[in-house]
Amino acid sequence: MEQQKSNSSLKAIIVVLSILLVGSLAYMYKMSTDNEATEKQYISEKDGLIADLEAEKARYENVVAENADIKAQIETAKANIDDLIAQLKKSKGDNASLQKYKNDYFRLKREMDNLIAENKRLTEENQSLTMERDSTIVVLDDTRKYNDTLVSQNEKLSKTVEKASKLSIVNLKAEAFKERSSGKLVATDKARRVDKLKITFTIAANEVAQTGNRMFYVQVIDSKNNVLGEKQTETFGDYTLTYSFITNAIYENKSIIVSEILSGDNFEKGLYHVNLFDKDQLVANATFTLK
Repeated sequence: MEQQKSNSSLKAIIVVLSILLVGSLAYMYKMSTDNEATEKQYISEKDGLIADLEAEKARYENVVAENADIKAQIETAKANIDDLIAQLKKSKGDNASLQKYKNDYFRLKREMDNLIAENKRLTEENQSLTMERDSTIVVLDDTRKYNDTLVSQNEKLSKTVEKASKLSIVNLKAEAFKERSSGKLVATDKARRVDKLKITFTIAANEVAQTGNRMFYVQVIDSKNNVLGEKQTETFGDYTLTYSFITNAIYENKSIIVSEILSGDNFEKGLYHVNLFDKDQLVANATFTLK
């Protein structure tokens, strides 16, 4: 009787162990299948991202930049794309690391698209200024041939040259930063954290403009209509300008990027206005908001 009970218990144990073994094998098979599917998806997305990067790089190879700054930035961006491609090819990470590469790709693409748009705008502007200059030269030649209209022609030419020689200011912008103890500037839009404002603008190339030192007055006004910075005043005839600081640039008929830092504390929340003056003439303005 006891022998029968022992046999029954042994059979039960064997059945249980068999069920556990089958379950374990099934679970291992599923895990293997899931891992294989995940690996295939990772490789597919990785190869697709590399193809996108190669396509972007090829698109930028055809960009012709006359502006030295823009050209240097484009070359740097292409080098960054090459570096990202090399990292991707070596990577054997997971989907989280792949997402980081995707984010880097989208950031590089946005930067390059902005550079290409800026390069196109500067090229068109230079072409327009060159056409104005050529038109001025043609008119000058005509005035030499017609002495009877010399006075009126000279007056018209003076106005045309004055217009063509004026500097064009583009891309005026202000960025807010928090300076760390290391000196590194960290971008922020939180008013309580800001202690630096970076004011940047571009003086467009102009072959007929006067070269040399060009001085501009920068005026930063906070949300409570207070002028920040030095709060110095300058009088131009009947006009008095209160400015935040003065910036100087050595202009040589080529496009140049001017960048200055305005330090401060206790910045107010709200909308800020940045105005750029050439003497008493407002040549550019921009806004930004601190939260």
